[in-house]
Order: sequence, then structure tokens, then C-alpha cells
Amino acid sequence: MAIVRKLVVEVVDARNLLPKDGYGTSSPYAILDFHGQRRKTRTAVRDLNPTWHETLDFNAGKTSEVFGDMLEIDVFHDKNVGPTTRNNFLGRVKLNSRQFVKKGEEALIYYPLEKKSFFTWIQGEIGLKIYFSDEVVPPPPPPPPPQAEEAKPEPTPPAAAEPSPPSTESAAPPPASDPPAVEPKNNEAASPAPPADSGEKPNAEPPPAPPAQAAEAAAPLPKEINPAPGNEKQADSDQVMMSSVSTIPTEVKVNNISGAQPISRVSSVSSFSPSDQSDRSSIERSSFDLVEKMHYLFVRVVKARHLPTAGSPVVEVAVSGRHVTSKPARKTAFFDWDQTFAFSRDSPDSSTILEVSVSDRPAGQGFLGGICFDVGEIPLRDPPDSPLAPQWYRLEGGGAHRGDLMLATWIGTQADESFPDAWKTDDVGNPNSRSKVYQSPKLWYLRSTIIEAQDISMKMPFRESCFQVKTQLGFQVQKTKPVLTATGSPSWNEDLMFVAAEPFTEHSLVIFLMENRPPKEQVVLGIATIPLASIERRVDDRSVASRWFTLEDPKEEKRVYKGRVHLRLCFDGGYHVMDEGAHVCSDYRPTARQLWKPPVGTVELGIIGCKNLLPMKTINGGKGSTDAYAVAKYGDKWIRTRAVSDSLNPRWNEQYTWRVYDPSTVLTIGVFDSWEVFESDGSHKPDFRIGKVRIRISTLTTGKVYKNVFPLILLSQTGLKKMGEIELAVRFARATPTLDFLHVYSQPLLPMMHHLKPLGMVQQEALRAVAVKTVAAHLSRSEPPLRREVVAHMLDADSHAFSMRRVRANWMRIINVISTVIDVFKWADDTRSWRNPTATVLAHALLATLVWVPDLIVPTLALYAFAVGAWNYRLRPRTPLPHFDTKMSLAESVDRDELDEEFDSMPCARPNETVRARYDKLRVLGARVQAVLGDFATQGERMQALVTWRDPRATGIFVGLCLVVAFVLYLVPSKMVAMAFGFYYLRHPIFRDRMPSPALNFFRRLPSLSDRMM
Repeated sequence: MAIVRKLVVEVVDARNLLPKDGYGTSSPYAILDFHGQRRKTRTAVRDLNPTWHETLDFNAGKTSEVFGDMLEIDVFHDKNVGPTTRNNFLGRVKLNSRQFVKKGEEALIYYPLEKKSFFTWIQGEIGLKIYFSDEVVPPPPPPPPPQAEEAKPEPTPPAAAEPSPPSTESAAPPPASDPPAVEPKNNEAASPAPPADSGEKPNAEPPPAPPAQAAEAAAPLPKEINPAPGNEKQADSDQVMMSSVSTIPTEVKVNNISGAQPISRVSSVSSFSPSDQSDRSSIERSSFDLVEKMHYLFVRVVKARHLPTAGSPVVEVAVSGRHVTSKPARKTAFFDWDQTFAFSRDSPDSSTILEVSVSDRPAGQGFLGGICFDVGEIPLRDPPDSPLAPQWYRLEGGGAHRGDLMLATWIGTQADESFPDAWKTDDVGNPNSRSKVYQSPKLWYLRSTIIEAQDISMKMPFRESCFQVKTQLGFQVQKTKPVLTATGSPSWNEDLMFVAAEPFTEHSLVIFLMENRPPKEQVVLGIATIPLASIERRVDDRSVASRWFTLEDPKEEKRVYKGRVHLRLCFDGGYHVMDEGAHVCSDYRPTARQLWKPPVGTVELGIIGCKNLLPMKTINGGKGSTDAYAVAKYGDKWIRTRAVSDSLNPRWNEQYTWRVYDPSTVLTIGVFDSWEVFESDGSHKPDFRIGKVRIRISTLTTGKVYKNVFPLILLSQTGLKKMGEIELAVRFARATPTLDFLHVYSQPLLPMMHHLKPLGMVQQEALRAVAVKTVAAHLSRSEPPLRREVVAHMLDADSHAFSMRRVRANWMRIINVISTVIDVFKWADDTRSWRNPTATVLAHALLATLVWVPDLIVPTLALYAFAVGAWNYRLRPRTPLPHFDTKMSLAESVDRDELDEEFDSMPCARPNETVRARYDKLRVLGARVQAVLGDFATQGERMQALVTWRDPRATGIFVGLCLVVAFVLYLVPSKMVAMAFGFYYLRHPIFRDRMPSPALNFFRRLPSLSDRMM
């Protein structure tokens, strides 16, 4: 059955439309246009807030075909209902098909109506639900059986095959796969079949065969050679000279690349026939332009036939001193392997002979036959070309005299599509060391509003009881506040937030109604289970209808009514579920795909390799070893390189691409040591982290390739240690016009719901911890798994833990920020002290100019800021890309006790003496903070004491002085006052007293509330 994709648009309503009929109303209708298909809604007569609730569908075809298509909704006023001489256009909405979701994820969204031109006056918004729906189309009925008497040698095409006139609406796309036509017998002619709905011609060619079938069709089976009786001796003498080429079928060429020719296993090691070297080039085209090319010899073993064994033979491949054995064959009509091997060609001892042999030693058959190839004649494959088709080769030697092996061999790079799943020489056959791309689960915030409960059976009626609701979603458990009631109808009105991951079929929301009984007993009165798939989704702050849910007794087998609970449940798709730190986040898009904006560019990352890594473990009697792999994360896309076994200088040379939706995001790369090879021994150890690198996208210049070597620095309980270096190549490419790209900087960083209904910092950190656990659990179930400790380290799950080092580092950052303000005060003090008389005279002139021409103040400040920025452009940092600053982090001079405290678990597992020492140290720090907070409070209370008459004499002086100042400023021009004050402030030191000013002395004498503190 074919599947047809439909685009379904539910036109719900519109709000606050513009009146157009001259009587203060409008009669609107909507016209929808998608890919040349037009639909129209009914007219809502004289209604500025019309409601349609109409569902319109369009033929969308495949998803890849609709990318980039636009859905246009135009709203007009119906002139037939309310005639008007003015323009009847009410607004339009244009939506890209990338914003549409599949059925089940849709939500009601109100889109603001846009103008048609600059001078058009438009207002209002329209509510739509848009989603893709896949419908199953039944296959057409089979054609009637052909009649023998109506058979003709050459059937004429039917008249129905003539082109039909074009219709106003697009027809449904053809089915994905049509039933194969019945092949007529030799004595019968094929009768013309009735035309299909898709408009295909009756004599259309059959679809192309799969690659394996195409190879078999192109290569006929080798025929058995039966020598004549008189030529038996000649056949025996030629048996040694006969090679597999004599019986090999016609070569299969794909894009001018022919398969490799085998050489005789006995006669010589060189090729007996020269081959055309025109298809070989030193460098082939590749999309991997940021990394170095690593050439590999690929050998793909597909299957074998006519082997004299009933067991499960294996294929052995040997080249350049490397010997690898395939997995046992699967016995079907052939002996199937379908396994690819990749041998590195960068080593200097690369051999010129490739040997492929088949053996079945467990079954006692031993060597069954083999093939040899000259590596110099194996073709190079260009990555844009199609894969090389495998061929049948006759096995030589051994017991398989008529055995054939289908394989393909070529030389390619890491850009080859067979490379990720192939066996490689640097991973020692570890199946979990393959490079993979992972996708984070789609996370939603589930808002559960507990309103009230009713019909609760109380143990002691007419007496107050304490009720509480516990809500559980997976491992997340939250409770409401206890409520006392004597009526059996408690009310809470509390919001509980959870993190849910798609698909929603794994967990259900469970509501427990509990009663707190003295002394500390909690009794579950009823349980309500709510499937997550039944909960409504929303993308804005609109109100969601509440529902009543029945509570049941969990101890009873039958359903027993125990009351009901009133809930308002919804998935908030307008939030971005934070799983990273707010300042190092890689994505700020909301959960709902309908709210996504188009990407502004792409970032490409080339992970070249590492240098001088420290050994992470010991193998083979004390030898240091490291099985390193790299992980990169940006947005919801994770990548993992292959794990290079037993190498302190691993080379990956892998390149990946991400879409960038906001330049103010961070790309994170981490390096880890794998323990997966040793898991077969029963030891389960976590992957050890080696180092991490962060790259902020906004620091990258468009189109420039940054190829840097970053030190891998690790801070542990033993101190700061350099674990090695990693070489990366990064490039950012802008995909939008310059003005649109710069416009992103004026947009909110977080989605709309974070501003309409903001989440508290404590609540957001708790939800972030839940999101990290959810993502880690999801990625750990992949194959190969991305371990929990790796995900936690990449997401900075422990960034909120207390660290005395970070407290001191943040304090130094604050001092560094306010150092500019301190420098301004120092410059003003130096100026008024006449240390540089020339600068002081110029300051007097500038003061006079700004006082008498105050309109120049703001332009002067702007010009000064421009001059500072232009001067600092010359002094901008010349480092290619910023990295972790160990000096700013105070990681170089950190105390061992502080490191031990920073990496200690929660709760603390140290001895009591250590905990007591830490507590005393924290008390000393707290005393300092307490003194600073007390000073701030004292200054604020002195400001309040100016007018509160706490000190009557001081308040009287201040009030009288304010009256005098008011009269003076009323009588004297403000410019003269400002000039006099400025010249008084800049007076020469010989006219100033070294003692504090009277105003400062007066302020310090004001009372505060410090004397009332106990």
C-alpha cells in the first residue's frame, strides 16, 4: 500500500480584525495557497472575531520535496456581504514548511497578520493548527486476466495514456511502490493494463534492481569447464597457469571505475595484464576539506557460493602485516558475510599484495581457496561516485575448485560511506569504537496545576484533616503543600513542573492523594494514572481547559471510587528545556518546532587528532595505553569519533556540520579514554575524561578557517594537569543576509514563555538536573552507548556545586569589571589634584563647553565610546580562539584542601575533623560577607535618616539646606551653578583642606539601625 503525505491546516479563528464594511465590522474569509493548491474557508458574516473551525488539506508529497515551500494564508473581506469601496484585504501570513510538524505534535498558534505593502494598515491575528498527516492509499485493483484470443504481437498503447488536460488542483502523488506487473508467458502477449491513477505510462520501465542483484545480473555465472578425454594431460598442465581471470565474468564498471583484477597465487606477484591507470589520481574530491585525508584500502566481502563445506566458513584478509578474520558466514542460498574492512595506507610498510582467503577450520575443511590482488592496481574511488559494485572471483587453491567469492576492493578516504561501519586497523575490531551521530531526545516541560479535590472519604468526619498531593513522572516526584480541611474538599492551586521526553509512551503521570495522620503517618487515599499522550500541548500562555480525574483505590482489584481531583495539565512548548549552563548553552530554541526560526548559518568542525596524551591505563604487564575518542555537542546533535586503540597520538580526521540558529552559542568538544575493550573481562569502569574545549560561535569570522591546537587541561583532586593537546579546525558559514544576521542580536535570547511566565532560578536548576539525567539515560541506551559520565561532563552537570576557588575567581572577575570605574575616579582625582596641569586646564575648557552647550554631552560621550572601541580594535587579542584561562580560574594556585572540598561528593564522605576544619573556614568567610552586607545596609539607612527625623537636628539641617538650595536654583541660572560647582571641584590643592568635606562629615553622623541589632 502506498502512503500519501497530506498537509492539514485547521483554520480555527481570528481576533481583532480591521473593520472594512463601513459599519464597524467585516465579513472575513481566508484563502490558503500551498504549492499551487488553493483552498477557501466560508465567510463569517459581520464578525471582527470570526470562528471557522475548518480543516483543509493539501497534497504535500515527500518531506524532502516540500522543504522550502511556503504556505500563504490571505484574509479578505467579502464584498458580497458588506459592500465597500475600499480595499478588502485584511492581512496575510506566510509560513515555511520547515515549521510544520507531524500529526500529534500540532498546537494552536496565533500568527499576527502581516501587511501587503508598507502603506497598508493591518491588525489582528489568526489561529491555526498545521501538521503533516500520512494517509494509506489502497493499491489499484489488479488488471483482468489476458485473453488468449485477444492477444496481439504488438499491443497498441491505450487511449487513456494520452495526456489529460490540467486541473485546477494538484492530483495526489503516485504511490511509493506499485505492484509488479505479471510477466506474460512465451505463447501469450501482454495485454494493455488499465491506466493507473498516477498517470504512468503502461510501457514504463521496471524499477532498477538493487546493487547486489545488479552485480549478479551484470556478471553471468561462470560455466564449468569439462575438458575432452584427449586433452586431460593438457588440462592438468594448464591447471597451474589457469587464474581466476579466465573464468571471471565481464567487468562491472561504475562511473568509469572497474574492479580490481586478481593475480595468480602461484605464478607471480605482478599483474599479468597492464591496466589503465587513467582512473587513478593522487587526490580525490571530498567534502572533508577541514581535515587531513587518510587513505584506506577497503575490502568488502559480500558472499560466496559453491563451497565444499556445510559449516560456517570465515574470510581471512591479509595486507601490510595485518591479518583479520571475518565473522562466520550466515548460511542462506549463499554463504553471506557482507562485511567491510579498512586498512590504513599511511604507514610506510604498506604491502603491495592483498590476500583474501576462505577457510573453515572449525569444520575440519581448512583452507578452501583464496585470491591475491596487486594493491598498485586497485582503483581509487571518488566519494561523489556511486559505491563500487562487487564482483564474483574464482577461488584458487584449496578444496574449492569451483568456488566463487563476491567482493569489492578500492582505495578511499575517511569520507567513504563504508568507513563508519567498517573494521579498521586502529580500533582492533572493537565494535563500539565506530564514529556515530546521536540525537538528544525532545524534551518538554509538563505543567501540572493541582487545583482541588472532592468527594474524599475522611476517617473522622467534621474534623480537620491534612491532605497532600504527590505527583510522580518516572523518577521525578513532587508534592504540594499540606492543606487542612474539614469538608473533604481541599484546595491547593499549585503548579508542579516536570521534564518529559518523547516518545510519551514510556511513562505516565501518576497522581497520589495522601492524608497526613499523626504522628508521622501518610496514607494513600487514591491514585489517578494519566497517559502523557492524552495531555494537551500549547506554545503560548493561553489558558488550558481543566479536567476532573477519578481517584481509585490501589489496593483493590476492582475499580473503587475514592474521590476525584481537579487538574490542569499541558505541555509547555514555548520554553527551552535547559540541559546546559545558561552561559555556555548551545541552543536556545523552544521545544515546539512551529516556533523555530530559520538557521542563520552552519558551523563545521574538523576533529583532526590529539598529541602527547598521557597514558590512562596499563596493559600487558605495565605498558601505558590510551584508547581516546572525542565527543562534540551542539544543539541537540551529538557526535562521537571512533576510539583509536593503544595510541598516545590518535588521528581521527573526521568532519561534522551543525546548523546555527543563534550566534551567541557555544560548541563543546571533549576527549575521553574508552574502557569498552576491557568490558569483556567483566570490569565496568567509567570512561575517564581527558579534557574539554569550548568554542563560542560569535567569536568566529564568517568564512574563515580556524585551525588551532588546544591544550587539554584537567583539574582534579590532585591539582591542575595538562593531559595532552587536541588539534581542531572550525569554520562558520553565514546563510542569511547581513542585515538579517545582525538583526538576531536585537532579539530575545530565550523564547517567549521565559518572559511571559518566567521560572525561578532554583526551579530552573532543579529542572536542569532532571533534564541532564533524562538525556544521559537516553543516550546510554544507544549503540554504541554514549556513557552517562560522558554526557554529564559535556553538560557541566556539576557546575552548580560549591567551590571556594570559584568564589574567589568570581570575586576577582567583579573587581576586574569595576576596575574601569575605579580608573575613572582615579583620573578625576588626579585631574583635580593638578598632577598634570595641561590635562586639568583642558578639563576646565571641556567643562565650560559642556555646561554652556549641554546638547553636546550625549554626542561627546558617543564619540568617546567610538574612539575607545576603535583604539581597542588595534589592541584586540591576536590569539586564534579563546580557551580555558587557568590564571583567571585560579586553578594554578589553588589549595589542595579546597580541591578536595570541590570534588567531594554530596553528602560529604570525609572524616569529622576535615568537615569541622572546612566549616570553620566557611565561618570566617561568612563573617567577612556579613560585615560587607552590614556596611551596605548602614549606608542605605543613613540615606533614609535624612528625612525620617530619626535625628531631629540632622533632619532639620538637611531640610533647611534643601529649601535654601531650591531658592538659589530658582534665582540663579543652572548653567552658572554647574560652572561654579565644576570649578570649585577642580580647584587647586592649595585651596583645599586635607580633612573630609563637611557634607561627608554630616552624612557619616547620620544614625542607622546598627545599634538596634542584637
